[in-house]
Amino acid sequence: MRVLLIGANGYIGRFVADRLLADPAVQLTALGRGDDADVRFDLASGSPGALTRFLDAVHPGVVVNCAGATRGGARELTRHNTVAVATVCEALRRSGCGARLVQIGCSAEYGPSQPGSSTAEDAVPRPGGPYGVSKLAATELVLGSGLDAVVLRVFSPAGPGTPAGSPLGRLAEAMRRAMQSGDGELKLGGLGAQRDFVDVRDVARAVHAASLSAAQGVINIGSGRAVRLRDAAAVLARVAGYGGALHELDGPPGALRPAIGHPRPDSDHGPQVAYPYPDGCGSWQQADVRTARDRLGWRPRIGLEESLADIWMEAACRI
Repeated sequence: MRVLLIGANGYIGRFVADRLLADPAVQLTALGRGDDADVRFDLASGSPGALTRFLDAVHPGVVVNCAGATRGGARELTRHNTVAVATVCEALRRSGCGARLVQIGCSAEYGPSQPGSSTAEDAVPRPGGPYGVSKLAATELVLGSGLDAVVLRVFSPAGPGTPAGSPLGRLAEAMRRAMQSGDGELKLGGLGAQRDFVDVRDVARAVHAASLSAAQGVINIGSGRAVRLRDAAAVLARVAGYGGALHELDGPPGALRPAIGHPRPDSDHGPQVAYPYPDGCGSWQQADVRTARDRLGWRPRIGLEESLADIWMEAACRI
């Protein structure tokens, strides 16, 4: 099976590449903007015609799109998350390869949900920010393309390679600094949010399963369990061996809170840092993952403690 992987150097893409390369039946070609890609191509600026010619030459059976941007303004997010996917869909429609498309979506497409609820694929998406809007637009393009396609809506990925700017990455860095300086207490803000964390290696397994399946439409990929960030902080302290006290700085609902690892300003006139989950998803997200189980035969295998231990190992190497 020839697989064309777009975005192999990204956080999720690296693990998808490892998973696909471990399958002896897969012949993998990586397409991206970096010098180490098999084929250099920028989806945000390249034409569908140029990509079509490449598809016709390689003739993949599956195209996996892990490319995209998580940060930036609305214009940049639209270019990398929406326009890029429009280019992929149009190129696949023009090509004679007949490839199946596996698109990586995001739980930010759903927006806020009711605390205590599990979000299923038939929920009406109401993204609360430009990132979720750009990803939802990409999903709608894929679903309306007429292609053999599936969109995996990934909830909050965790584990090795977690970006330092993510909430869990910032949490690990704050703890590393506290241990390095011998601080007996760690003041953290923004710990009230609850998210469904899923290990990035389990996400890669889901992509592999989706590549081999005939499932179409949207499929949630998550653990099926929301975890409060303050509980994740406690687990991280345990695996790190941090014996200091964790002090939560969360203020009243709706107030601006310090981001993880940033002390509260001493003065009321000091700078404030916005809530550490700028994903527009409010205080709660939890996936209903029954579709992934029923249609992909997929279940998460790696627990949050193992994911956090791997995040910590990478952070500790910077001491």
